[in-house]
Amino acid sequence: MRPINIYTLTRLSDPARLSRLERQMSARKNHLKIKSWETEGLKRFSEKLCAVSEETTELDYYYSFVMPKLGKEFDLLRINDDSIINIELKSGNVSDEAIRYQLMQNRYYLSTLSKTMYFYTYISNADRLVRLTGGGRLVDAGWTELCDLLLRQGDSFHGDIEDLFQEEKFLISPLTDPDRFLRQEYFLTFQQRDIKKQILKNVTAPTIQGFTGFPGTGKTILLYDIAMQLSRRDYVCVFHLGSHTPELEQLDERLKRIDFYYCENGILPPVEKKYNAILVDEGHRLNKNMLQDILALRDRWQAPVIISYDREDLLALSERAECGADILEALPEFLHYRLTNHIRRSSELSAFIRCVIRTGEAGANKNRSYPSVTLSYAGDAEETRRLLNIYRKEGYTYIRNSAATPDKDDTTELSDMTTEISDAACKEFASVVMLLDASFFYDASGYLRQKNMAAENSAAISSDPVSHSAVRNLFHGLSRAKERIAIVVSENLPVFDTLLSFIH
Repeated sequence: MRPINIYTLTRLSDPARLSRLERQMSARKNHLKIKSWETEGLKRFSEKLCAVSEETTELDYYYSFVMPKLGKEFDLLRINDDSIINIELKSGNVSDEAIRYQLMQNRYYLSTLSKTMYFYTYISNADRLVRLTGGGRLVDAGWTELCDLLLRQGDSFHGDIEDLFQEEKFLISPLTDPDRFLRQEYFLTFQQRDIKKQILKNVTAPTIQGFTGFPGTGKTILLYDIAMQLSRRDYVCVFHLGSHTPELEQLDERLKRIDFYYCENGILPPVEKKYNAILVDEGHRLNKNMLQDILALRDRWQAPVIISYDREDLLALSERAECGADILEALPEFLHYRLTNHIRRSSELSAFIRCVIRTGEAGANKNRSYPSVTLSYAGDAEETRRLLNIYRKEGYTYIRNSAATPDKDDTTELSDMTTEISDAACKEFASVVMLLDASFFYDASGYLRQKNMAAENSAAISSDPVSHSAVRNLFHGLSRAKERIAIVVSENLPVFDTLLSFIH
């Protein structure tokens, strides 16, 4: 999206014509829906500037820009190497507090650019211009002041504004980048913030609440952000059901009012201390005994419980076995919310993963392309090793699926690119490669299955389903990818042909 000259744009008054012209000027992907009051307000703003200095008619602005993934919108932006000027346009009656709140939000989101920032709002029906001070107060401003500021700024950035807002600048995982999380260099989407608001309304009572969503919807960052806020006034604990990683140790050491407990082998560790809130990460790994222990602590401490968990409805029922999501949602008092917006992963990768887990008529989407996906076939173990080595050199992280015939997965020389599936939980990687060997197949319903899920493994799967289901591990491993996915199919032409049928 490019900046546009709003004086040129507002020589038109019809919203439909203005919308078509704006798209041509800005090169945005879709037509912008512009209402008549917005057209009038923008025109009046442009003419107020022109009345002070005709030079302002030559200035370009990014108009109605929306930050990728986050959905945060700005009416007018001018950006150069040193500064940002943001101007919001209002037509009706709006309170000073509402204006101040919006400009403070804008300052929060634009802070990632690390530039000097100026914030104004023009209320056209009152013909009033206001400014946000550095101290966060709202004061009346003059047009000469604004004109001088705009003209001093000089030339504005004229490239694609989305290039300035790459998602890695504001969308992070606490377990991938704990330092940035601790410095609070991240943002929540509007959906995350709304769920957070709803959850915090209920933490005064010993409730049990949770939120779910497919991998990539931002569950972990939301849970840890809630933990950070609660810890400002109380001591809280986090039961982590994933792997015990150095990043968690770092968070545990530096967050003095949050204590982490690591749950292994389907058992809740002993807790001697009392806490004012209980949080659970990777709640889909819960079994009935662990949940009962958590509820006992809740009742003893009269503390609220907040859980993040995955729904695994894509998987065949036998692959899911006993799932913590089903156990949680069966509780009559359980309040749950659902995250639907993918913030870490693209819609392309999300669609691809869905097709891998369930293909055929019910699951596949054969009408879209997957340019960020690579598929390879290996005829034996040596070819598998060579292909994985090629991906290593291309920057892929190999997530090893320990439940899929580990005796045949001889990749010891690739240790510098290998992450165990247990260590990948809650993390994210730019590029992920995983292996599908001869044990995988698609059943009559289109579900991906594993042949060697023998009856003798049933007890192990029931006690710790995530650690023992190869299909589930594949689903969660592929979901760690942000940008690219590669799959190496080894000695399994039927599965390779199925994947090839929809990937192309």
